[in-house]
Amino acid sequence: MASIFPDKIGSDVIERHTMAVIVDNEPGVLARVVGLFSGRGYNIESLTVTTISEDEQQSRISLVTSGTPMIIDQIKAQLHRLVPVSTVHDLTEEGPYIEREISLIKVAATGEARRESLRIADIFRANVADTTTESFVFEVTGSKEKIDSFTHLMRALGKVEVARSGAVAIARGSEVL
Repeated sequence: MASIFPDKIGSDVIERHTMAVIVDNEPGVLARVVGLFSGRGYNIESLTVTTISEDEQQSRISLVTSGTPMIIDQIKAQLHRLVPVSTVHDLTEEGPYIEREISLIKVAATGEARRESLRIADIFRANVADTTTESFVFEVTGSKEKIDSFTHLMRALGKVEVARSGAVAIARGSEVL
């Protein structure tokens, strides 16, 4: 289901869409996709790319963007026209899907704040990926909202550094792209 919030311009609504774009794995493909967005003033909220076929001939670009329904339709149509693109799937419209991010969050804290960071990490099911006497690096997997909440709570405890993967998504059910 698309996230909807009022548009500043008029009565149209801005929707957040998650897409899976299957492309030939060749040099310059990502530049062409990003160029399509930047050349038309469309925003990419999240972008991840990886090879998906055993022979490494195909890659999957998972991207999150937002716009009015007309803009989303334009984005999909223009993505379809790019030569190395095999398929474009708007997971938001095609049915139920699972979307996750992974984040590494370093928290520099001492004393009680250090103990509190461990307690909060346990509540969020975050794993300790690294530790020193003055910091922890937590690994958190989940929705954007979960990671945002965890990061917000950690910022209250000390200095924080964040590295996020961006969204990856896949359709639910037995159908395979």
